[in-house]
Amino acid sequence: MSNVHLIDHPLVQHKLTLMRRKDASTNSFRHLLGELSTLMAYEVTRDMPLSDIEIETPLETMTGKVIDGKKQVLVSILRAGNGFLDGMLNVIPGARVGHIGLYRDPATLQPVEYYFKMPSEMEERDIIVVDPMLATGNSACAAIDRLKKLKPRSIKFVCLLAAPEGIATMQKAHPDVPIYTAAIDRELNDHGYILPGLGDAGDRIFGTK
Repeated sequence: MSNVHLIDHPLVQHKLTLMRRKDASTNSFRHLLGELSTLMAYEVTRDMPLSDIEIETPLETMTGKVIDGKKQVLVSILRAGNGFLDGMLNVIPGARVGHIGLYRDPATLQPVEYYFKMPSEMEERDIIVVDPMLATGNSACAAIDRLKKLKPRSIKFVCLLAAPEGIATMQKAHPDVPIYTAAIDRELNDHGYILPGLGDAGDRIFGTK
């Protein structure tokens, strides 16, 4: 578990609890996710690279530091990952955005890819993969398998909730990829949903069933 980072800031935990409630509206759920992903972004980007630039203050010239945002890529695992993007982009507005379309076969629980679109020159970039739920871990591993073929500088994975089973799958397949999560829940049920969880994140973000 040394590569798993639990973001337990009080504001993160408060907003996550509000999101878990079954009576939370679609609007409320979406708004809370935007706020929570912004808060999580501070921890996820703690070690992001900086560049030196010369600036003029009102009093003198100095060397300041700025985020090297052009090196960052946020990769959303569709569709639920899109709920993370706006909040993350509030913190790193210069980041590029890529998308991976995966759906889970209900019989095998294995991921099937249907879309893949990334920025150019990925070998020079640091990737943050976003998906609200790390359940079985199969979709996350499939996405990271695909991304590693592009030889990026680094990859991180960010989720709201993680199940122990998903963490184990990820750490076995990609021990070099750190996992950032707001909670580690108890287990998966027979349908691959996280318990106690918060239901289907995509349905709750977009108001679908």
